[in-house]
Amino acid sequence: MIVRMWEAKAEPYGFADLITWVCETALPEFEHDPMHVSSEVFSSTDHRLVVISKWRNNPRELPEPPARLIARPPHSWDFTQVDR
Repeated sequence: MIVRMWEAKAEPYGFADLITWVCETALPEFEHDPMHVSSEVFSSTDHRLVVISKWRNNPRELPEPPARLIARPPHSWDFTQVDR
């Protein structure tokens, strides 16, 4: 299992639109992928949006959000579970 964390900092005026874009445009692009397990979307009070997606293998990138909605380019990181 690979977990991809994608994080974007929204422009304050674009925060609601960024949430809508992620939920209605970006996520539906890969939710049908057989390697995709699940996705969750989180927001913060400082206009950050985080998507946590779980993949069986080969995680896909979210498409680039509309530039007018973000304060800086998004970042993403991949994680695997630690055996403990």
